Amino acid sequence: MSPQTLVRRVEKLEERVTILEELPARIDDLTLQISQLREEMRGEFSAVRDEIRAGDEETRRTLREEIRASHDEVMSQARTLHEDLISRWALMQEGKPPRSKRR
Repeated sequence: MSPQTLVRRVEKLEERVTILEELPARIDDLTLQISQLREEMRGEFSAVRDEIRAGDEETRRTLREEIRASHDEVMSQARTLHEDLISRWALMQEGKPPRSKRR
């Protein structure tokens, strides 16, 4: 290896210093970009949470409606079965002698 001249060594040092002098501005730019990214992500995550909440509420509303409709249908069937039972019981009681009251 040939020894570098003093002039060349100084030139290299000046190049390095110039690059190092640019670093604070580059770091500031990077810091700003990261801050902007965080704000964008915060907004997007908030929007996603809102969409999830809206979907959850829609799901709950739909389930409540379906449960209510099922409940009404089951109660209607129960009333029909109850009325049928009462009718059959009344038919079975026809023709039987009345029961004496117990004391």
